Amino acid sequence: MQEIKITKKEEGYKLKKICMNYLNQAPASFIYKMLRKKNIVLNDKKADGNETVKAGDVIKLYMRDETIDGFRTSEVSRLGTNNTKTKLDIIYEDDDYIFCNKPVNLLSQKAKKDDVSINEMIISYLLEKGSITEESLKLFRPSICNRLDRNTSGIILAAKTPKGARFLSKIIKDRSLRKYYLAVVPRKPAKLGHFTAYLSKDESSNKVTIYNKKTDGAALIETDVSLIEYNPKTETSLLSIELITGKSHQIRAHLASLRMPIIGDIKYGSEIINEMYKKNYGVKSQLLSAYKVEFPESADSILSGKVFYAKPPHSFDSFIIRKDIISGNLENQRS
Repeated sequence: MQEIKITKKEEGYKLKKICMNYLNQAPASFIYKMLRKKNIVLNDKKADGNETVKAGDVIKLYMRDETIDGFRTSEVSRLGTNNTKTKLDIIYEDDDYIFCNKPVNLLSQKAKKDDVSINEMIISYLLEKGSITEESLKLFRPSICNRLDRNTSGIILAAKTPKGARFLSKIIKDRSLRKYYLAVVPRKPAKLGHFTAYLSKDESSNKVTIYNKKTDGAALIETDVSLIEYNPKTETSLLSIELITGKSHQIRAHLASLRMPIIGDIKYGSEIINEMYKKNYGVKSQLLSAYKVEFPESADSILSGKVFYAKPPHSFDSFIIRKDIISGNLENQRS
């Protein structure tokens, strides 16, 4: 038999989630079976897994140690050996949150065992710093709450505690968190403003299609597009994109459908334009970066009303005139 004692850090999590984190290799069906048979109990009482735990609660697992060990993988094994090598560009950190500037060509979360991702890098950093331990990871695993494509740089929001995870998940889901991206496109845009369309994704090709009219299987998308500046030297426009809905590849595909292909985007952009800017300016990746988030006013959050910025990668430098954007020291920055 083993006991799990809940601390303030795990408070607010569902019992079933705590058990799934602790027995990270066990299927959900096994967890529910153990709850039904009272092999897992909360404060010595039968539970169904939907209970919200609080500090001081005790979960007991009436199983042999070898059975428990068989359903667990150590955090060191899950992280692998490559994730601790890269230094994080940390924008903000407190007891509940850590926000980082993800570089281009880094996954948000790993898809395969040997992948390197910013999610595992954050956990490695927190372990090294002592903010979390191998023991605490048995109950709660810090995780990113938003995702960026591998070739998109910018702000990644991660929660260090269940409290932080609940808040970030809530404001992302209800769209009260405002998210802005920088994009470099050729020429001057013919039209700016609020655009709606419908997006459908083909999972086999990992590519989306944009429709102007409502189409079966396609989801409504909304994208706000504004011009920051036009650079006559490079004949490019620097756009600020507010992502209202957050669908896969939305910005890249939506802008391309509006005849504003993002420079360097090999999936939705223009091959001719990409080759020209690669030859003349050395562009090797798409010029798209999540550069700003605005938090809603909230009485119960330290992040209430705050705004955070991420410096765009150096691949943007040739196309930006405003030095405050290049340096990351933007107007009204608060963190």
